[in-house]
Amino acid sequence: MNDSRKLLRSIFDAAVAAAHPDSILAAHLPPAPKGRVIVLAAGKGAAAMAAAAERHYLDDAGLDPQRLLGLATTRHGHAVPTRRIKVIEAGHPVPDEAGLRAAEDTLALAATATADDLLLVLLSGGGSANWIAPVEDVSFAQKQQVTRALLRSGAPIGEINTVRKHLSRIKGGRLARAGRHAQIVTLAISDVPRDEPAAIASGPTVPDPTTLADARAIVARYNLDIDDAVRRALDDPHNESCKPGDATFARASFSLIATPQDSLAAAITVAERAGYEIANLGSDLEGEARDVAYAHAQLALKARVEGRKLAILSGGELTVTVRGNGHGGPNQEYALSLAQHLDGAEGMAALAADTDGADGGAGSATDPAGAMLDKKTFAAMHAQGLDPAAYLANNDATAFFAATDDLLITGPTLTNVNDIRVILVDRV
Repeated sequence: MNDSRKLLRSIFDAAVAAAHPDSILAAHLPPAPKGRVIVLAAGKGAAAMAAAAERHYLDDAGLDPQRLLGLATTRHGHAVPTRRIKVIEAGHPVPDEAGLRAAEDTLALAATATADDLLLVLLSGGGSANWIAPVEDVSFAQKQQVTRALLRSGAPIGEINTVRKHLSRIKGGRLARAGRHAQIVTLAISDVPRDEPAAIASGPTVPDPTTLADARAIVARYNLDIDDAVRRALDDPHNESCKPGDATFARASFSLIATPQDSLAAAITVAERAGYEIANLGSDLEGEARDVAYAHAQLALKARVEGRKLAILSGGELTVTVRGNGHGGPNQEYALSLAQHLDGAEGMAALAADTDGADGGAGSATDPAGAMLDKKTFAAMHAQGLDPAAYLANNDATAFFAATDDLLITGPTLTNVNDIRVILVDRV
């Protein structure tokens, strides 16, 4: 691995480490209550968060093991060993039967909580897909179909979650309603722009400012093909989410323990120490991946002409409007667009990856986290006659970077604070 690639990987690793449950969770955990500690976790970091909570309460606080129980639902391949908290692996980004069962068990466990218990809810990105509990008269298959349509539409994650919250018995504050007799403490690793509590894992324990009317408008805006049962559900006032002022939240609190900004700051520190001037584009970027990449490529090319040694860094969550039949998530598509627009420019290297270790893909633990590129990429591209524009047209970034041997494979990182994108511009 050349020096630029080593630095890019160090920047990415620093971003992940800044949000890992092993190092950040314990400081935020509340004291044990008079009764039980009931841990309910969801998302790609759920198992790691559950294990960290176990170490704190059992080993550090000396809690009687019989007073600690719970259920953590995480993506397939993201489990870690636990002692008292059961771990279930479930589908992501499209929910599966395991997530369906886990959500039912989670709601049932929350309903057992008494006034003496602590309901400790640990959330990370991916929780929306892991906890799947369709409203009455909407089948699991219909909910899966809506999720697929939303993911293909190019809608930002906030809009996707608005629809999902109004088709769920666990999202949009409803988990808090199930466990309303207990003290509820939610600790979350944010993977959403602007760190909105109602958007992280679709806000199962916080008030929801969005409405059924908002959900219907999103369906119409993207002309989603949905079943009549789903349309009826979005018209049914009984499916409105929990709103601010609801007594459900009288004993509920919510805290962020890691954010995309935290991870971006850690990444910037590594780039600064390597001698780069920093262009910080922010931790909450949204937009079409290929278009954002074009804009960032222009910044890089301008810096190159000006003779600057510059690191361009950004976070957030980009989207892909799927038009082709290929494979690849928004980070790979971003990198592919960079390959198109930076071709021929010397002194350029870039990385775009999801901090959870999986960018798009089929839900496998071996999915790529993203991709890297540098002069080696351009050489391979020309040697093999690869046309980035053609691969972009087919949304087939994975095949392109597989051919150039530039896919970034990290495996599950056990956290998720969205994406990290870095372009290094060196003087030549």
